[in-house]
Amino acid sequence: MSDEASASSASPAAALRALVANAVGTDPETLGDRTEVVERETGATEAGDDAAAPAERLAELVDAADSVVAVVPRFDADLARRLNASLSSSEGVPGEVRVVFTDAASDRLGGATGPVVRRALAERGVDAYRHDGESPVAVVLADDRAAVGLVDADGLSALLWTDAPAVREWAAATCRRYLDTAEPVTEG
Repeated sequence: MSDEASASSASPAAALRALVANAVGTDPETLGDRTEVVERETGATEAGDDAAAPAERLAELVDAADSVVAVVPRFDADLARRLNASLSSSEGVPGEVRVVFTDAASDRLGGATGPVVRRALAERGVDAYRHDGESPVAVVLADDRAAVGLVDADGLSALLWTDAPAVREWAAATCRRYLDTAEPVTEG
């Protein structure tokens, strides 16, 4: 069986681990103890408790960080609520938050709801950017931790996070590449 066929039949966590290992040029097993992965329970929807694990963990990582830069291809309601609560808390507001929205997430910055979304982001101190391209995964650099999220039609299906240097460097380079070619979004 090819690596691609094997990854497509694997659990979201296993597929995500393989994707990140491939991106940094290593074997999935060498990501080691410094890497954690959580996935949504099989059959769970974004509104259920079993779906919360990846989105909840991402919100916790953002909440604990002083600086966050991210590339986000999809922004589902559950993740938006969790991050909103994180960014609205008096204790955990990162000093700098830059988010590049791609794919469907970029579309939410326009249209009828665009002004509301842009205003909410600005009120929480988020510097928003819009990128015309696509991203197969969400990539987040929160202080010294990199997080990579596998996104499907129901939202965040798996999240991998680590402080492993190779993954952090790859995440930083990915975020920088998207930021360099994105347009800043204004509140209005």
